[in-house]
Amino acid sequence: MNIREKLDHELQSALDEFPEIVFSSDRLDEIREMQIRDTREMLRIQTAEKGIALRNFQVPGPGDAHAVRVRFYEPERRSGILPGFLWIHGGGYVSGSPEQDEPQIRRIVKETGCVVAAVDYRLAPEHPYPAPLEDCYTALKWMHEQANELGVDSNHIAIGGGSAGGGLAAGLSLLARDRKELKITFQLLLYPMLDDRNASHASDKLPDALFWTRHNNCFGWKSYLGCTPGTEGIPPYASPARAADLNGLPPSFIAVGDIDLLAEEDIQFARRLLQSGVPVELHVYPGAFHAFDVKVPEAGVSKRCGQAVVQALQRAFR
Repeated sequence: MNIREKLDHELQSALDEFPEIVFSSDRLDEIREMQIRDTREMLRIQTAEKGIALRNFQVPGPGDAHAVRVRFYEPERRSGILPGFLWIHGGGYVSGSPEQDEPQIRRIVKETGCVVAAVDYRLAPEHPYPAPLEDCYTALKWMHEQANELGVDSNHIAIGGGSAGGGLAAGLSLLARDRKELKITFQLLLYPMLDDRNASHASDKLPDALFWTRHNNCFGWKSYLGCTPGTEGIPPYASPARAADLNGLPPSFIAVGDIDLLAEEDIQFARRLLQSGVPVELHVYPGAFHAFDVKVPEAGVSKRCGQAVVQALQRAFR
């Protein structure tokens, strides 16, 4: 079966508007520059949500060795403390920036009344694991330690992200659980990269996936891990699907399309969370490819996913 035959009809436009990107070491700088230009153009033409203020922070890391940039979004008119949401952008661990997700971030602030801290973590392969994850931990710890100054309710801090950002969020939940320094209320994982061992097809009938292929997936994992994906000894904080114990993780939301390369690993992770007694809400969207909600936000399936995300956060922040 041709994977395009299963594609949601409203997502068909993406096939022409978004050409396939093939990641490679010699093209990585070019791809990053292209994404920066696209993000700048998006920010230039978008209509920003009114009533939302933006501040930028440089958060010192351990020993002040590395400062992590954090974009902090909050309602302009606010009273009292608000729940917080740490957002981690995607990009296969090798590209991307917080700015690329600004429309979604602003919508979350507007519709949930929370504040959002979007972390600009270091990218692989220049900075492999654990650098990106430790940057996310630094931002999360900052939110907790500066909660009073930021007007954040430290008892209601959630984390989340898409693709590699979802994988980092899942790893961050494991890390925070085991370090026992910080509390996470909720984790929101959108088509997360969870398993470096995934070299399988999207399904037996679908030989590969649109936009996020096995080639790109392997390149991202190899860059992040600094070794060949699937080898022994990869820590679960780097590849959360490898974690033997999922007990004690926060309530979770997972969304993925059924023609996403990552569908099987995401569904399996949700099943294991359930088996570990962790409340989990799983959405599998028919005919949806990787990052469908970002590439075609006007599609009905994308709007349903976006609304489910907002509602999940609203419930988590009660």
